[in-house]
Parts: sequence; structure tokens; C-alpha cells
Amino acid sequence: MFGICNLAIVPIRAEASDKSEQVSQLLFGEHFKIIEMTAKWAQVELAYDGYNGWIDTKQFQTITEQQYTILNNTPIVLNADFVEYITAPTNQLTSITLGASLSFLDNEEININKYSFEGIKVCGEKPKSEIVKTAFLYLNAPYLWGGKTPFGIDCSGFTQMVYKLNGYKLLRDASQQASQGEALSFIEESEPGDLAFFDNEEGNIIHVGIMMENNYIIHASGQVRIDRLDHLGIYNADTNRHTHKLRVIKKII
Repeated sequence: MFGICNLAIVPIRAEASDKSEQVSQLLFGEHFKIIEMTAKWAQVELAYDGYNGWIDTKQFQTITEQQYTILNNTPIVLNADFVEYITAPTNQLTSITLGASLSFLDNEEININKYSFEGIKVCGEKPKSEIVKTAFLYLNAPYLWGGKTPFGIDCSGFTQMVYKLNGYKLLRDASQQASQGEALSFIEESEPGDLAFFDNEEGNIIHVGIMMENNYIIHASGQVRIDRLDHLGIYNADTNRHTHKLRVIKKII
């Protein structure tokens, strides 16, 4: 079975329970494969990044395997505004967030509700110089474990969505993203838009942010914020201490 998200934001949970932690989110228009189904829960695998988790069966629309394949081969079109609305013929509005997928709108078999969209769309690869500009759209968004929107986002959700809006694919978690791209030897080699990764005492990658000019970094920690980066890691001027230990900087683009 296959499905598509027909709500603004749907939590993806680690287990089939409302009490289980949110590990990621489905945004409007994102499609997926259904691995397992119970009366209330569906275990899904997202087409975009292969991420796996559980969603409520009341919070999506089923599609056929053929429609799923069509969407896989359709260019990704995203909402480029902070918040927009999808309109049905009855003039009923559905709110959608920055980064919601609009790829299915031109397919009448999938767009059974005959949704229309009149906002700003973005599609295709953009220059690397656009990465930091897009990152600023999320500035001051509150940190939310598993979040992917300006209303709540985690560190790797932030980097993934910024790159996605510019036409580049990142995996979902920071540890997965750290496996992508080319490692740089020194901070001085980095360019705005590169990714900096940080580890814990066990050496596990636990954080990621986007490099800016002059050794600044924009990242989600408490909120999406801008801090200084040096050879030790992220220095938070508000607390006068280093908060994250630098592991590696990767060039993705």
C-alpha cells in the first residue's frame, strides 16, 4: 500500500502509540510506502529520504502503486512561503507550511480533492549562495525534536529542509547526513552553505548546522540561531561557553 499526506503536518512516531516520541514529520503532499498496517497505525517509509516510522491511519490519503511511481518520477515542487493555503473547489482552505510538497497538484487522479495553489512555488537546483538565504527563513524557529517546519524544527530537519528547498537531497538525521559529501580539513576551507557536524563524548554525531561567512554558523539549538564557530566548536555568546564539539565540516554542493 501507498499513501500521501493530506494534512499540513503529521507526526511520525518511533512506535505505534500516541505516547511515543516524534522522530520526524510528514508535510503536506509528501508520499510514502506503507510497510505495515493496523487498525489505528501505519508504519511508513518516506519516498524522499527512506525514513521509517509510524503515523495515524486517519491522517493520510491512500494512493496506488502506479501513482506512487508517478510521484517518484515527478519533479519536486515545494511551497516557498512561510505559511500558505491550498484551496478546494468549495473554497475550503487547508494551511500548509514552508517546504510542503505540491508535486501532485497537476495529477487529477491523485489530486482527488481538486486542490489549487496560488502562492510561490520553488523547483529545481539553486546556486549554493541561496542556501544561507533560505536558512534565514527559519531564523528563531523553536527547536522541536523531529520537527521540519518554522513552527518547530530540529537541527537535521533544518538542514534537510533548507537543502530541499534549494533542490538538493539530504538524509534525515545528522548522523546520516554526515555520511554525505566531501570532508574538509580546515574551517578555513569551508564556504557558506557547507555543513558542520558535531559529536558527543562517545564520538557519535549529534548535531549539524550550516556554515556562514566569517566562521559563523546557523543551526537549531533552542531555536534556529546564529553563533560563532571555531576549532573547538560552537561558541554561544549568550552563555559564554562552547555548546557543541566540532567533528567535521562537509561540502555537499
